[in-house]
Amino acid sequence: MDEIEIPSYFLCPISLEIMKDPVTVSTGITYDRKSIEKWLFSQNNNTCPVTKQVVMDLELTPNITLRRFIQSWCTLHAAEGVERLPTPKTPISKSQLLKLFSDANSPNKQMKCLQRLRSIASHNETNKRCMETAGTAEFLASLIVKKTVEASLAEVSEDVIELRRASDEALSILYHLQLSISSLKSLLQNNIELIESLTGVMQSGSYDSRVYAVMLLKSMFEVADPNQPISLRSEFFLELVDILNDQISQKASKATLKVLISVCPWGRNRIKAVEAGAVRLLIDLLLDSSDKRASELMLMVLDLLCQCAEGRAELLNHSAGLAIVSKKILRVSSTANERGIKILHSISKFCATPGVLQEMLQIGAVTKLCLVLQVFDRESKTKEISREILKLHARAWRSSSCIPTHLLASYPS
Repeated sequence: MDEIEIPSYFLCPISLEIMKDPVTVSTGITYDRKSIEKWLFSQNNNTCPVTKQVVMDLELTPNITLRRFIQSWCTLHAAEGVERLPTPKTPISKSQLLKLFSDANSPNKQMKCLQRLRSIASHNETNKRCMETAGTAEFLASLIVKKTVEASLAEVSEDVIELRRASDEALSILYHLQLSISSLKSLLQNNIELIESLTGVMQSGSYDSRVYAVMLLKSMFEVADPNQPISLRSEFFLELVDILNDQISQKASKATLKVLISVCPWGRNRIKAVEAGAVRLLIDLLLDSSDKRASELMLMVLDLLCQCAEGRAELLNHSAGLAIVSKKILRVSSTANERGIKILHSISKFCATPGVLQEMLQIGAVTKLCLVLQVFDRESKTKEISREILKLHARAWRSSSCIPTHLLASYPS
């Protein structure tokens, strides 16, 4: 192959390899299906790599003529070690999918249909997009809800196992479809019962299903409309805290933290998360955390929870609460600095008892605030908040040698 001159138009402009399944996009440029699907769907680009024009129509048209030329050329050079490319499978059609949805209503055919859907989705990105357009997400969501309800009512253990098996299979497929933003929004708005079902999966599902449930919830809530808050039950937060506590995987833990970041600003969700034990657990996890991103996410959640009185009280009730927040400042990242300082600001503004102020001095939080003023060359929100905290309590901390003189001047002896 290294000695054979391959026609340039046989090569994919992205991979620079011979195209196995050439398809043409709306700009008129032909790519190998696998490469352009990855570019458009997995990497979420909306332009043609060659022309840089916006791809208005995501329909990929098979370039059958070019494919046959490539196959003929491969056959012609077979004696020189070139393998003939097989004819690619035809993408799934909407009618075929609707037939599968219909067949899946039969209990005897359900698992077989679900396994067929899994196989179709794994073939290529075009199939996933066809499945999305045909309403596969809505079908799977309704099946998960139905099976979860039936499993909760079933009295025979064998029936429960079979029902959960179908629900787990549907959830796995739904997660791996990697739905578009519009489909995720539709799923969240039109299937509120799905959140209840996923809460149940987080509670009693298998290892994989619990991961898929929280990963799907993360994707759904990340695209949720902040002006249309969703009321979530206390059980939802209890299960999120359990997943964090179980430390199933780093991926699941980070997804759980992102779910909390998305939903805590709504209504009484902060209080529900605090009552579920989120603050205490996050402090315990921070004590052992060496992962930069995980530490950032935990501090982001703690910052949100400390914006309510219940959250601040829980932080102060934990013997290591203030200490670990202070310790992470200037040790992790600028994001951690910002969130750590904001937490200290919430505490110093609303919970500034003599005991709390003394503790902040003893654990080195005051020293950290002074260091922020010295380390940060340019003005920033973090530096501004640090200065505000120090100025607010300069009288109580005047015995500390690190307090800047100009702040002490505000409180003459």
